[in-house]
Amino acid sequence: MTETPSIRCAAAQFQHTPGDRARNLEIMDGMVRDAAAKGVQLLVFPECCISGYWHLRNLSREQLLELAEPAFEGLSGQRLMQWAKEFQMTVGGGIVELDDNGDLYNTYVVAMPDGRFAKHRKLHCFINAEMKSGDAYTVFDTPQGWRVAVLICYDNNIVENVRACALAGAKLLLAPHQTGGCDSGSPFAMGVVERALWDNREADPEAIEAEFKGDKGRGWLMRWLPARAHDNGMFLAFSNGVGLDDNEVRTGNAMLLDPYGRILDETWAAGDALVVAELDPSLLATSTGQRWMRARRPELYHPLTQSTGAEEDTRAVRFEHLD
Repeated sequence: MTETPSIRCAAAQFQHTPGDRARNLEIMDGMVRDAAAKGVQLLVFPECCISGYWHLRNLSREQLLELAEPAFEGLSGQRLMQWAKEFQMTVGGGIVELDDNGDLYNTYVVAMPDGRFAKHRKLHCFINAEMKSGDAYTVFDTPQGWRVAVLICYDNNIVENVRACALAGAKLLLAPHQTGGCDSGSPFAMGVVERALWDNREADPEAIEAEFKGDKGRGWLMRWLPARAHDNGMFLAFSNGVGLDDNEVRTGNAMLLDPYGRILDETWAAGDALVVAELDPSLLATSTGQRWMRARRPELYHPLTQSTGAEEDTRAVRFEHLD
């Protein structure tokens, strides 16, 4: 078996413009070039960063179709591949996908420098009733020698999803998000960031950064995100939107974590940013999560595949408090 080499990985956060693919791709172009100058080999952009995200909930099917595109042959997929080949970098970004059957998905497209694509359709899509949820895990090998998985935002909240990817051999989880600052309905999970703090971020950076580092952003992430990496013995690249996203303020906090759940690099900047780290594969074999997975007793886990009757559609779970 070929030994996994180290890889220089980056996670991006940036403020997208809703519905403006050209502008968002322009911002991404600058960040790709910055990453290339830093020697990055794998770059993760946020969920729906090309299409924009939170405004999608208010669009009709006709309006969604104006934003949607084929995953690989569309403008965005081809631009990702252009970057991948030019900079010999694996690059991922989020779009609204239109498939051959006319179905719409929240999709994450990964372009690789050897000309291959991969895509993940969000398993728990709730943003718009016209968009479907995916029905498969996405695990693939990159030209850099890493077995990688993709889970989009809410997908990562469900512990079974991450474990399924780890069992499929993933050593690095790409976790593109648009989160933090959400009206979650829970007093201890995120919460609304006042727009005035964002608008005044240059004059009072300490105030907005306090929100980003607090329970509405990093504090909430720290309750569960490191556990996904630690318990499954994998590296994790968390990419997120930052700033105004329709009527909510995303909290950024892009970060890279090792298989022990330790943070390799992070930011709480109130603006576009890259975090970069060298991922050392020697940490994988002896990580706690890898040892725990080897101690599994699958014969006991039949109840995990059975419905309890308490399951709810993701859309209802996310939006019921907003009705």
